[in-house]
Amino acid sequence: MSEPGKIGIVGSGLVGSTAAYAMVMRGVGREIILVDLNQARAQAEADDIRHAVPFAHPLNVRAGDYPDLAGCRVVIITAGVNQRPGESRLQLLERNAAVFQAVVPNILAHAPDAILVVATNPVDIMTHLAARYAAAHGVESRRVLGSGTTLDTARFRTLLADHLGVDPHHIHAYVLGEHGDSEVLAWSQVTIGGMPLADFCRHQGIDLDPGARQQIDTRVRRAAYTIIEGKGATYYGIGSALARIVDVILRNQRAILTVCTPLEEVAGVRDVTVSLPNLVGGNGVLATFRQPLTQEEFDQLQASAQVVRGALDRLEQKSGT
Repeated sequence: MSEPGKIGIVGSGLVGSTAAYAMVMRGVGREIILVDLNQARAQAEADDIRHAVPFAHPLNVRAGDYPDLAGCRVVIITAGVNQRPGESRLQLLERNAAVFQAVVPNILAHAPDAILVVATNPVDIMTHLAARYAAAHGVESRRVLGSGTTLDTARFRTLLADHLGVDPHHIHAYVLGEHGDSEVLAWSQVTIGGMPLADFCRHQGIDLDPGARQQIDTRVRRAAYTIIEGKGATYYGIGSALARIVDVILRNQRAILTVCTPLEEVAGVRDVTVSLPNLVGGNGVLATFRQPLTQEEFDQLQASAQVVRGALDRLEQKSGT
């Protein structure tokens, strides 16, 4: 039986620990358990974060092992090898697949009712694999979701907000597909205060020419690479995104987030995991909303889904599954 406010994080590196810190700052949940192969690291991170509790919200943060995940409502998986400078997310696949073969069963052995939130890159493929391993334990795919393009969507909205001079909370814009090089910025679906982007720009006398759009697209698409080149890893943005996803689940907020989860078909590509706007609540992914894209955007989404499906096919061929 799960406990409403208990959260597990498997992997206490920069992403996992920053997610825990973000949840303490936001007041998400009541208890956070950090699990890591490096137990000393998990203990140190738990101690450090717990010392921030008096300045934020009353959460209990502690280190533990897989048995301590018993009762967790949500378990975040950040375990895996780190992305190297210049390395694409898809190149991480083979090295991280083996990690999940051990991690997912260990989590579900002690927290069988938990919703799994995957952050390990390449997140679309790792979420697909996590769902496959979880299915062997009777877990429905809707209870396995990845952070997907939640952060990319936030980057898109932030950069648009800067250009348009509007609070990003009032901008609806989505990044679809793979969390990576082939992701799709759905420009045709952008609205500001309920107004289509073109109408808003015309009303405000703002010039958003193809050059400006391309600059925003590049900055969204290349953000992770730029940050990794500058400081070695990304963690503040994704840590905050994970805190938001977990908050939505624990509070059953039924929010629309661009998380990824296994789908039977996306843009003609079958059995694939990519990001689309999903209704997320207490039971995981409740519904998926297909966007009325332009033909160009649809073709880009199809190509993005094929990138992920192709990587899965290559992995399956190599493993013989």
